[in-house]
Amino acid sequence: MAFRTALRRVAAVNAAPATRLAGAGAGAAAARRSYATASQLTHPDPTEDSPSGKMVREHVPYMVTTYSRPPPVFVKGKGSYLWDLEDRKYLDFTSGIAVNSLGHCDEEFSKIIAEQAQELVHASNLYYNPWTGALSKLLVESTKASGGMHDASSVFVCNSGSEANEAGIKFARKVGKVLDPSGSKVEIVCFQNAFHGRTMGSLSATPNPKYQAPFAPMVPGFKVGTYNDIAAIPSLVTEKTCSVIVEPIQGEGGVMPATEEFLVALGKRCREVGALLHYDEIQCGLARTGTFWAHSSLPKEAHPDILTTAKAIGNGFPIAATIVNEHVASKIKVGDHGTTFGGNPLACRLAHYIVGRLADKQLQEGVKAKSEVFLRGFEKLRNKFPSLVKEVRGKGLILGLQLSEDPTPVIKAARERGLLVITAGTNTLRFVPSLLVTEGEIEEGLKILEESFEAVMVKA
Repeated sequence: MAFRTALRRVAAVNAAPATRLAGAGAGAAAARRSYATASQLTHPDPTEDSPSGKMVREHVPYMVTTYSRPPPVFVKGKGSYLWDLEDRKYLDFTSGIAVNSLGHCDEEFSKIIAEQAQELVHASNLYYNPWTGALSKLLVESTKASGGMHDASSVFVCNSGSEANEAGIKFARKVGKVLDPSGSKVEIVCFQNAFHGRTMGSLSATPNPKYQAPFAPMVPGFKVGTYNDIAAIPSLVTEKTCSVIVEPIQGEGGVMPATEEFLVALGKRCREVGALLHYDEIQCGLARTGTFWAHSSLPKEAHPDILTTAKAIGNGFPIAATIVNEHVASKIKVGDHGTTFGGNPLACRLAHYIVGRLADKQLQEGVKAKSEVFLRGFEKLRNKFPSLVKEVRGKGLILGLQLSEDPTPVIKAARERGLLVITAGTNTLRFVPSLLVTEGEIEEGLKILEESFEAVMVKA
């Protein structure tokens, strides 16, 4: 019953009429005629009595409903593609929400899992192992070599982006109390439309009522500013500020890039008042913008004191890291923080391999070239559907199309033609494919996306 109700709800949403995108009369009729042969669905959502429907119906009663999922059940992946339980192939422009940067089931990645699982998976942080330190060393060295965080010093390895940001928040509070034993230097500045995680500390830095209201009150001491508002920085960041946490590109917030001038001004103000600058590069880092870090092109005065990463660093395996400079590291003492599973040998060996791949300059140049293919295609779509596609944002392979209306019908139309895309912010389509996606796959996806826009237009 719960599954049927969920399906009816999804169907009701997807059946909602979109805003008319073409003129009435002959123009609209011509559009319908031209689209007639392309409108047949190759990947219609599984029905309730399909193998996928039956599996979901069996499982749903035992799962806490924290997500609203469409009907397909994915069982296999390779490169830029996923296959569902009905063995239908989908082109994946989501890469697990910017996670599978090397694509699904990279061969060496799978080999490492098998090998390390037979050697050592976990022994706890009570002891050393060969891979936690090796990963930390590689992250620090690769970060410096990339032109990012010039004074990166050491790393705390954990399990998720939220946990990495929690560590950054705790470290900042500790530094603030060391610098000002009175306890007044504890404020943390965050920004509207930010997303830093769902644990209570990271959630408190995510000023979105949708996420915060059900769990209020939040952790005290967080101050909210306006992204890219340089004039407000002096009054926002004060002597009471211990840290400023900011995404160089807001992912969940709508693929919104910070301007270089804004980040430079933030860095300068942080130095003036003795506050830490914390870059959350969980979604935009690790080569996704075409440089190792999204901030790698910034001058040193805009470099962070704390840098958090997750998602791509594990290519699907849970691992994250908080990179700090010596100013921060020197204030953290034994017992101040910890994690049971973080830094286990299996996760760290995998991440060591992945970081090595993503630090490759040739791969990063490939990201830039593929970004241009997307951008040319998006410009074509904007010209063809000017009332729907309003703006193109982003950098590298973290890109957003700002639409004039709810993207849900487009997402469904694309999925039922074999393309997976997701949303961000308000009415934004988000594109975060594997960094190894080919130009041919991009062209394939853009063609499906164009057909999906046409389908929505015809139904309007």
